[in-house]
Amino acid sequence: MNLQHKNILLGISGGIASYKACELVRRLRDAGAEVRVVMTDNATRFITPLTLQALSGHPVRVSLWDENHEAAMGHIELARWADAILIAPASADVMARLAAGMADDLLTTLCLASEAPMLLAPAMNRIMWAHPATQANAQTLHQRGASILGPAAGSQACGETGEGRMLEAVDLVKQLADVLACRVDKRSASTLHGKRVVITAGATREAIDPVRFISNRSSGRMGYAVAEAARDAGAEVVLISGVTHLPTPPGIRRIDVETALQMRTAVLQAMPCDIFIATAAVADYRPADPATQKIKKHADTLSIELIKNPDILSEVAALERRPFSVGFAAETEHLLEHARDKLQRKNLDLIAANRVGEGLAFDQLDNALSVLWADGQIELAHTDKSTLARQLIQIITERLESHA
Repeated sequence: MNLQHKNILLGISGGIASYKACELVRRLRDAGAEVRVVMTDNATRFITPLTLQALSGHPVRVSLWDENHEAAMGHIELARWADAILIAPASADVMARLAAGMADDLLTTLCLASEAPMLLAPAMNRIMWAHPATQANAQTLHQRGASILGPAAGSQACGETGEGRMLEAVDLVKQLADVLACRVDKRSASTLHGKRVVITAGATREAIDPVRFISNRSSGRMGYAVAEAARDAGAEVVLISGVTHLPTPPGIRRIDVETALQMRTAVLQAMPCDIFIATAAVADYRPADPATQKIKKHADTLSIELIKNPDILSEVAALERRPFSVGFAAETEHLLEHARDKLQRKNLDLIAANRVGEGLAFDQLDNALSVLWADGQIELAHTDKSTLARQLIQIITERLESHA
């Protein structure tokens, strides 16, 4: 987490999670950043400016009407000084005001006056976070280029449990470093600049009854690594995610689904795109008639009729405005034969094949891939999934250029 010589403006809005700003300032400085703090008036009710001043080494700004600073247009100076603006915690109120374009205090004014990347770490009651107004505000801010970091799920100060906890300081610093590194990468190596990439990742779940489902061992790590690699190559990335515990990579639009049918709908709604990469482990079958109540254990055996799920990848590859289509093949035997058959049968441009089984690929941090196309093949040696993802994106870029 390298933030050497980076100027980070930390905005703190009102909420019990404000106390976490102390550790956040310390970790930002440990990563090499210069930190200046701006607090809303409500934030000062939870933690004192003096505390943050001692930790950051700079006076803390609270009011837009500070005559000593504003005589020289101090808010504009701060807005130009910042390499990034991180608001943590970001309350429902401050998100609403930012989404509405309001500038009624120092923090919101700074955000409107700055061209620096803005990152928000929401922290609020689970019902406030789930409210349609808050979700709409988060989506508006994301569409304008802000990164929404979290929130995490867990116990809350109000005694309830659910999504709404602010991410921990170490996670926020890492994601901030990733966003800033991504901006550098896009300027220096935008191999997919201007391309729109849709990626599926993770496992789907097919309900048997309200408490049971059919699924698989996919963790989503490979798909998330591919999404990050495509982002770093300059692409606009839409990540359609099945069930996973992985956090959303900064700078990527994530759409959560659970079932294969939901994934199909989300993928088709995300079309058209330039590249479609199907890394998700989509269930081939689903129960024909899921029970509406929990199935009780009575008989010694139980039969469940399964019906075939739609083939999302084949459907996308057959579209009239067809994207460059990339599939994944997870096989326990005859890897290359099954992968080559899938490549041809589904009319794909490229397929990445890997062996699965005990201790292989699924839910692992590393992997190896055989990458095949119509008249070629390359082996990617066993390594971590982030490295593999970058290698795969490079191959996709080269094959895409050869199609042009």
